[in-house]
Amino acid sequence: MAAAVELAGISKRFGAVRANRSVSLTIAHGSIHGIVGENGAGKTTLMNILYGYYRPDSGEIRIDGRRAALRGPQDAIALGVGMVHQHFTLADAFTVLENVVLGAEGGFALRRGLTRARRALERLARDRGLAIDPDAIAGDLSVGPRQRVEIAKALYRGARILILDEPTAVLTPGEAEELFGILRALRREGRAIVLITHKLREILALTDRVTVMRGGRAVATLNTAETDRGRLAELAIGRAAPAPAARRAAAAGAVVLEVARLEARDRSGAPRVRGASLAVRAGEIVGIAGVAGNGQSELLEAIAGSLPAQGGEVRLKGAALPLDGRAASARARREAGLAHLPEDSLRAGSIGDFDASENTILGYHRDPRYGRGPWLSRRAALAAARRAMARFDVRPALPRLRMAHFSGGNRQKLVVGRELGRAPDVLLAGQPTRGMDVGAAAFIHRQLADMRDRGGAILLVSVELDEILALSDRVLAMYNGAIVYEAARAEADARALGAAMAGAAGGGTRA
Repeated sequence: MAAAVELAGISKRFGAVRANRSVSLTIAHGSIHGIVGENGAGKTTLMNILYGYYRPDSGEIRIDGRRAALRGPQDAIALGVGMVHQHFTLADAFTVLENVVLGAEGGFALRRGLTRARRALERLARDRGLAIDPDAIAGDLSVGPRQRVEIAKALYRGARILILDEPTAVLTPGEAEELFGILRALRREGRAIVLITHKLREILALTDRVTVMRGGRAVATLNTAETDRGRLAELAIGRAAPAPAARRAAAAGAVVLEVARLEARDRSGAPRVRGASLAVRAGEIVGIAGVAGNGQSELLEAIAGSLPAQGGEVRLKGAALPLDGRAASARARREAGLAHLPEDSLRAGSIGDFDASENTILGYHRDPRYGRGPWLSRRAALAAARRAMARFDVRPALPRLRMAHFSGGNRQKLVVGRELGRAPDVLLAGQPTRGMDVGAAAFIHRQLADMRDRGGAILLVSVELDEILALSDRVLAMYNGAIVYEAARAEADARALGAAMAGAAGGGTRA
């Protein structure tokens, strides 16, 4: 039997950036094939070429043994290729059913197409555990169900080759396990699954073979059973994996950030933060664990001033901060020493159409260092970008390159560099290593630890429990908008913490 996919000598350049350099790999039917590598290694570009989103500069694509000339995603879909992107593409105002048929309505008789899609969703739920409410509004769904809709869309269109780009980046552990069960079922049916991820433990647990990319090249393809995490990390970054950030005994000082009985609603008016109280001291990292969607994002936004609060109190270095009106703006809080790293750095922390230098000063562009009045100094912005790119190893180091052309991990590094580079008194860090490779994540962890050691205060939100426990001096948990658990790191019990995150009784000190 011919391979599901054969890529031979694929190369792709974006201006001065060589994203792929003569990449060749083979993906078998009935297998899960992992692709790993550093941020900017060319993984997503390569799969976007297989999906028809980009056309290669050179090389050949063969699907089921036949050469494929892909002029766009429609050609790839017609040949049985489907892709679930890291950032979902659903129409939020449409129902699940309408999203599934969107672009594949089957002619003018829309009712007939909707009926056919409803039956297909029923079969997917029954046969593959892909349960979704077809009448739910897509915008009301949490991340896990939204991802299942994306997979259902691809399968409805007949995908025999399914590409998933960082599929667990925003999933809870339970949602990730559900996804893995679905992927294993699809493998048993003979489908070819391609998994792009930075999470090496998932590669080792799920895949049959793994290709490692570095600098746009495929440097190795291995049987997963014959390798280990250390070997994969070394191949991906070209050197031994960095050691975790060293922990030191906490030497916390005075309270720098204090939140009391905070109440906040999301932009649709639904209550998201319910009477939350916490404090962060100088020289301390306080980590908030919780299942995504339990108010952590809104808590950080309300403290940062980007989301109005309806009640409670926020104090920064002892001074009460206004909760609404112009005085409550994020700009005023940045000027007071509060930095915010949004959880979604692509949508909330950067502008894809701006270049890297413009994004480096975004939010700080009124600083006299970057110009006067409405006039910005292009030279100063470029210099700031070069410094941030050098310090945080952003690749490619091209300050004039549009932000949209950087990989997700390199965008994240630039945003982290922008916020940490100003030595804030308090950093609100939402998912600081989302989408980062093992080397970049370890580097960011060291930067956070260094800020703490210099007396900075950090409030950290992460869905990665390992990250919370590795970095935090104190651990909190949020459930349904409230702080329901608190313990010093040395006393934090993983089982009680997990129970608190799920809304069950746990240990620790209740807020």
